[in-house]
Amino acid sequence: MNGFSLLFQDAWQWWIFVVAALTCVACGTLGSFLVLRRMSLMGDAISHAVLPGLVLAFVFTGSLHGGVMLAGAFVAGLITTWLIQTLERSGTVAADAGMGVVFTSLFALGVVLIAVFTQGKVDLDVDCVLQGSLSTITIQTVSILGWDIPRAAVTLGGALLANLAFIILFWKELQVSSFDAGFAAALGLRPNVLHYLLMAMTAMTAVAAFEAVGSILVIAMLIVPGATAQLLTDRLKVLVPAAGLIGLLTAFCGVKLSLTPPFNQAEPAALAAVCAGGIYALTVLFAPHYGIAVRWWERSAQALRILCEDLLAMFYRIEELAPSKRIGTGEALQALGGGWLAWMAVWSLRRRNQINFTEGGWQLTTTGRQSAKHLIRSHRLWESWLVRYLGLPPDHVHAPAERMEHFIGGQLAEQLRAEVGELQQDPHGKAIPQ
Repeated sequence: MNGFSLLFQDAWQWWIFVVAALTCVACGTLGSFLVLRRMSLMGDAISHAVLPGLVLAFVFTGSLHGGVMLAGAFVAGLITTWLIQTLERSGTVAADAGMGVVFTSLFALGVVLIAVFTQGKVDLDVDCVLQGSLSTITIQTVSILGWDIPRAAVTLGGALLANLAFIILFWKELQVSSFDAGFAAALGLRPNVLHYLLMAMTAMTAVAAFEAVGSILVIAMLIVPGATAQLLTDRLKVLVPAAGLIGLLTAFCGVKLSLTPPFNQAEPAALAAVCAGGIYALTVLFAPHYGIAVRWWERSAQALRILCEDLLAMFYRIEELAPSKRIGTGEALQALGGGWLAWMAVWSLRRRNQINFTEGGWQLTTTGRQSAKHLIRSHRLWESWLVRYLGLPPDHVHAPAERMEHFIGGQLAEQLRAEVGELQQDPHGKAIPQ
């Protein structure tokens, strides 16, 4: 590990990262399907509702062995899912209300069972339940091939392998049922059975990570990586691995932050959950297709382009009517409606050398005149097409043509030229530039 010393200095730091990474990747890949099914909060519900299953497993067996706990969680997860589905199908309870009632009731039942039956035999540490104990995972180890490995790493490694095996084995079924359960049922894929299996895997993963990272990180990782990846891609084959990579990045950022003052007083799991929220916030802003900032920039760029073209067309029409007339800056801005985009339009045309300022005001340059001529030609050809082929009155075609002229691409321009290009004048008697 000497080659990675710049990342983490000591072996115990690496083990914290490994356990956090196993948790985040295991939850992130499985949680992708919860997000796709619009069941993100089901992970939250199950992670709370498995508590009575854990307590009853201890009461009946007297053991805290991992296999016993997983079996109790498995059963509790199935019961939770069945109760929520039953309430939803009854038609009298909304899905979110049914989920809230079930998981809060079962979680409260688990707390009561601990108080009644365990009599102090089980230590329910609230801090541990919420944020886990990643900082102390190296205390409890198991020996594998002579290596002392944290027990949590073994448990979570098994959970990750189980989740990957489940996703690979049922990939086709998960893919179809996640988008259209009715179509999956028509194909005979039994989406209800797959739904319960997915919920059982969610319960198993939550319990496997419960002791090491607590409920906060489990809930965050079941939701945030999948939701983040969904903003980055529309392909399921990319979304699931992307969710795993986002989970890995979250684990690294959280653990690295927990080793840096003043954040070293906080639990790595809690910091990882905060980092997950930060990554999601950045993705919401800057995702290539769905990011708020990116879409704002695209809309602003399109609005600027339209204003620039409107300004070129205006200058061209003024030249047609009065070649010696010039437009001042104030008049140009007022014609565009004012605002910062209007200023940007004038500046952009000036920067591209499409207009220049003389003593009388702004006028088109040779380059600007060619661009304006192309725009006016598209406008007047479209007006002619609307009159000839749709039978619109000439006084009704200017407004739609003014909107359409900004979106006439090369193919449509060629089609217009082929159909009405022999015309020399538009329906208003104005010359069509050649």
